[in-house]
Amino acid sequence: MLKEFAAVASMLKQAQGMSGKLQEVKDRIASLKSEGQAGAGMVTVEVSGAMKVLSCRIDPTLFQSGDREMVEELICSATNQAFDKIREAQMKEMQAVTGGMDIPGLSSAMSGLGL
Repeated sequence: MLKEFAAVASMLKQAQGMSGKLQEVKDRIASLKSEGQAGAGMVTVEVSGAMKVLSCRIDPTLFQSGDREMVEELICSATNQAFDKIREAQMKEMQAVTGGMDIPGLSSAMSGLGL
């Protein structure tokens, strides 16, 4: 019976350690940043690993064209590119933590964490 308690205590200790590591990884992932560009760099969008848009820079000459739809498309394109890059960086970070193991459901789990 004492052995079972020791095993449970050991598992709880490991779970606490994993919880701390998970929070550390989540914080590292949230601090990642990535940029997407469109229109030969005329639109640049920066996003964080927490999936937030941090900045959007638009070359002033784009506004002179008067083509609002083109500017909107370039913003969407740069934003999508930035998010694609940040998702890739997140996966690399998780693979570094998991030792490159292919863990089924990792992508959906990261989505569930807001990553």
